[in-house]
Amino acid sequence: MKNDLRSDCPIAASLDVIGDRWTLIVLRDVLLTQKVAFSEIGVPEGIATNILMNRLERLTEAGIIECYAHPTDGRRRIYLPTQRGIELIPILVDLVVWGTDHTAAQGVRKIAKAIKQDREGMIKNIEARAAASRAANLPKA
Repeated sequence: MKNDLRSDCPIAASLDVIGDRWTLIVLRDVLLTQKVAFSEIGVPEGIATNILMNRLERLTEAGIIECYAHPTDGRRRIYLPTQRGIELIPILVDLVVWGTDHTAAQGVRKIAKAIKQDREGMIKNIEARAAASRAANLPKA
């Protein structure tokens, strides 16, 4: 990824890479729910296809996800997290808890409660699922 960071501050630099609404929605879908197909990502929020494509390209350039040909349909693409992407899972997990506690969003209240009870266990579980999804969907050599 080209270096177009606006600041040397780590928080500002992180926001330059992952800090807009649609990027976080894409990360939620790819990392937390293991969605891999273009048609699955950002569906509930209605992300426009051109914006989705832009965010997927940016995340690929940043080394957070990788793009591969679909295993059964070479015209389609799948998007898989890299290790760099998987390392974002704790941040997203904390956003789930914060959002449940401090906004009107209550869609995953049970998950937020489970995270509060065993944050590290939940993170390890989600990381393992993301890694397993990646392994299962990687093209065979």
